[in-house]
Amino acid sequence: MMGWNGRKNALLLLAVAALVLCVVTVAGGLLADRAMTTDFTRKNLAPCGAFLFGTDWMGRDMLARTLAGLSLSIRIGLLTAAVSAVIALAMGVASAVFGGWVDALISWCIDLVMGIPHILLIMLISLAFGKGFVGVVAGVALSHWPSLARVIRGEVLQLRGAVYVRTAEKLGVSRLTIAGRHMLPHLLPQFLTGLVLQFPHAILHEASVTFLGFGLSPEQPAIGVILSESMSYLTTGKWWLAVFPGLSLVLVVVLFAAVGEQMRKLLDPASVHR
Repeated sequence: MMGWNGRKNALLLLAVAALVLCVVTVAGGLLADRAMTTDFTRKNLAPCGAFLFGTDWMGRDMLARTLAGLSLSIRIGLLTAAVSAVIALAMGVASAVFGGWVDALISWCIDLVMGIPHILLIMLISLAFGKGFVGVVAGVALSHWPSLARVIRGEVLQLRGAVYVRTAEKLGVSRLTIAGRHMLPHLLPQFLTGLVLQFPHAILHEASVTFLGFGLSPEQPAIGVILSESMSYLTTGKWWLAVFPGLSLVLVVVLFAAVGEQMRKLLDPASVHR
């Protein structure tokens, strides 16, 4: 059970994780120019006081590149997760409210998308949109909605059996009005939780697709680009080129997962009375 102390702890963890993610996003944006600055007099420096993450083969500051890459990944994750969540909400509500052939068609689309491996589907969509920023955003956004859509569809089907919804239907209230006035407020906790929990998946898949060469262009300081380029230097002992960016990516994903979990606890209606 989640008592008052539990809710305070959840709020504290949520605030700390959100603060760290905001700092990383802002700092990465401010360091974008520095991340691209080359200086061959300081190339391949190991981590030290002046360069905490070391430098690469072009003398670029790896700490600045890592923060800039994480900032870019977080912004892409926010955009793609928001688009994907909105698609899921529309699909889930439409499937459960209208039923019939609409439900059958949307259920078929959900099964089809979920039946294709995420990475493969993202790569195909990214290629269709010309790769780059637009391609990776389209690929991630159009491949992550089915799971949340299925959850929302189940919630709406339960709500349709509620007394006040059935009464509204008998009174002749339109389905769209019922969905907007009586169902959407109840779907908000699931929607917000699903939205946040999609962030880590979106970030990891964006980095993975970019690492494989189907995402962002090599000129951008993206985490996937950094990790892809560092593979050629690991055998020469330049371990810091991959270790620090990789660990930083894992940390961001874990923080987003923590934010989603704490939001799920706080938005659980039953937890208010525990």
